[in-house]
Amino acid sequence: MTTENSSVLSGQRLVPLATPQNADHTLALREGLLGGGLGIVEVGLRNPYAMRALADLAAGGDLIVGAGTVLDAAQAEAALDAGASFLVTPAYADDIIAVAQRRGVPVVPGVATATEVLAARRAGVQLVKLFPANLLGGLRLLDAFRSVFADMAFMPSGGVTQHTLAEHLAHPAVAAVSGSWLTSNAMLERGAGAVAEAVRASVAIAEGVPR
Repeated sequence: MTTENSSVLSGQRLVPLATPQNADHTLALREGLLGGGLGIVEVGLRNPYAMRALADLAAGGDLIVGAGTVLDAAQAEAALDAGASFLVTPAYADDIIAVAQRRGVPVVPGVATATEVLAARRAGVQLVKLFPANLLGGLRLLDAFRSVFADMAFMPSGGVTQHTLAEHLAHPAVAAVSGSWLTSNAMLERGAGAVAEAVRASVAIAEGVPR
């Protein structure tokens, strides 16, 4: 098995998902993450500004910036050209995995079924995103997946909050948690200070959970 999705993501337990809508959001995001002690972000490509935000954040050189909600190979190429260091998809997609592997960057494909987990494993990917985790059964589904796919690691996304962060990170199948509670647009509107405060609280929780 190859480990394309273990380099820049190795050791990362908390991957905030953000979809900035303007330059003020981008500034609050960068300053808030760094001020709170977290050096990684997944920028969801869910609005026309998101690619610009990704490029601006990546250009700063002080954050590991990934592209999320990547839907096709062309979008994957554009995100990597803009400076993305990793790719995250909402569902399994051979063409996006192929782009990531050809360009030597980590890819975290979304999975919702055992079929998709097996497809990712066969493609040489060992870290996958369980999405939407809360609607699929969350930790109970991970219990079932771990009994079959003992060598796979998961990043739950969807419905995870600061209140449930510790129990997710404590699960033996979970390598990292993705979520927007730290960096939602409502949070970005409150400014860098609010983001930093939320980040510090979640980082403290993550650091308190044994690896």
